[in-house]
Amino acid sequence: MRCPKCGGPEDKVIDSRSSREGRAIRRRRVCLQCGHRYTTYEQIERSELVVVKRDGRREVFSRDKLLGGLQKACEKRPVSLEVINDIAERITEELLNEFDREVPVMAIGERVMNALRQIDKVAYVRYASVYRRFEEADEFVEVVTKLEQQRHDTATLRLPGI
Repeated sequence: MRCPKCGGPEDKVIDSRSSREGRAIRRRRVCLQCGHRYTTYEQIERSELVVVKRDGRREVFSRDKLLGGLQKACEKRPVSLEVINDIAERITEELLNEFDREVPVMAIGERVMNALRQIDKVAYVRYASVYRRFEEADEFVEVVTKLEQQRHDTATLRLPGI
């Protein structure tokens, strides 16, 4: 590691701590040549995921694109940006842990719909209408009806602590 001030090649780590919820290590360093202190971050380097689209095209996975889709679905809904970011982070981590190189677009879409179904039904229906490419109003009504049935079905209610 070269000093950002003088370019000196030798430094000493004076402090290390976990950062970004355990996904990185923050290190405070001091240059042995000029005494300048600076911070570096160390994290696991993962290979890029490639999304396989429905038509077979391939595109590099973008967390920003995932986040944009979530934000669009939750637009003008009582869902905080923090919750949306948490969902995007969780889905990204799941994909990186489950898939090595390629991830089918269906795996992403299903995870997003499951997450939105739990936090906001309107956002879920908005996302589902684009993801599932509704062509007719009947398809839209069918999804809303299923959603309403799940809400009234006591067998699908979770017990406290589960």
